[in-house]
Amino acid sequence: MDNLITGERIADVLTAKGVGFSQKKMFGGLCFMVDDKMLIGTYKGGIMARIDPAEAEALTERPGVSQMIHGGRPMVGYLMLEPMAYESDADLGFWVEKCLIFNPKAKASGKKK
Repeated sequence: MDNLITGERIADVLTAKGVGFSQKKMFGGLCFMVDDKMLIGTYKGGIMARIDPAEAEALTERPGVSQMIHGGRPMVGYLMLEPMAYESDADLGFWVEKCLIFNPKAKASGKKK
C-alpha cells in the first residue's frame, strides 16, 4: 500500500472522528499533526504511530508491529506498523485511536526559529 493511499485513509478516519488536524511532509512521508503535535504518519511503506510508551511492549505483540528504529536507535513511544497491521478499516481505526488517546499527554516538539 503506498503512502498516498494510506495518508488518505488516515485523513478519512480523523475526519470521520471530527478531529482537527494538519498534514506535513516529514521523513519522506506524510505526518498528521493534532494540537501541533505529531500523531501518526506514513513512513517507508508503512505507518509510524506515536503511542503511550507504557503500552509499546504489549502493542508490539500484534502482527506487523515493531518498535520504531531511527538512526539505529529505538524511538521511545513510536511504533512501526507494516501494512498487514492496518489492512482493515477497523485495524487502522484502532491505531488512530491509540495515537489520539496519547496525543494530549505527548510533548510538542520545539518550534524552529
